[in-house]
Amino acid sequence: MVRRRFRLLFLFLVLAAALLVVLFCSRALWLPALGHALVYDEGPAKADIAVVLAGDAYGHRILKAGELVSAGYVPAALVSGPCCIFGVHESALAIRYAVYRGLPASWFVDFPNESHSTRDEAEAVLAELRRRNIKSFLLVTSDYHTARARRIYRAAERAAGGGPALRVVAAPDEHFRAASWWRNREGRKTACLEWAKTFATFLGM
Repeated sequence: MVRRRFRLLFLFLVLAAALLVVLFCSRALWLPALGHALVYDEGPAKADIAVVLAGDAYGHRILKAGELVSAGYVPAALVSGPCCIFGVHESALAIRYAVYRGLPASWFVDFPNESHSTRDEAEAVLAELRRRNIKSFLLVTSDYHTARARRIYRAAERAAGGGPALRVVAAPDEHFRAASWWRNREGRKTACLEWAKTFATFLGM
């Protein structure tokens, strides 16, 4: 009995070691795939408004929305902003940053809210879009967040019995690159956290 258990343990260790070797040797294939799976970018098109999701401390999302307004894709951008950073809603800080970067404040619509997750934010944003009678919008968020955000907004639309036409536009992130996210510490943190949130969303958490 002891010898049989030893053989099974040895076989398990050999298989585990072989799996690690295969994963290591094929990392150039599956590591980029993990990064690309987080990204869903449909590119810009004409719409009634852009929606800037919260959660970007670097300002890439709101600057991308500014590009969309400047290019004539949308007349304005609704900027979502949960509370609070030193008592100020994120949306107000984001708009202030955009103005500091030379963009007109009139391009942006401040939308402070009390959401604590992308799911909460989706419900609040879609309710606001319905209130404004919006028929189509560009969802602007960081590239690593696009695939999960799209699934959440689609689910929120279904739960509400429909919603405005949605198109996802990715904003670049200075640390995350889908094809090489594991090469820097911040990229690894971003990818791991986003995958953890992706699994949590899948489990309904």
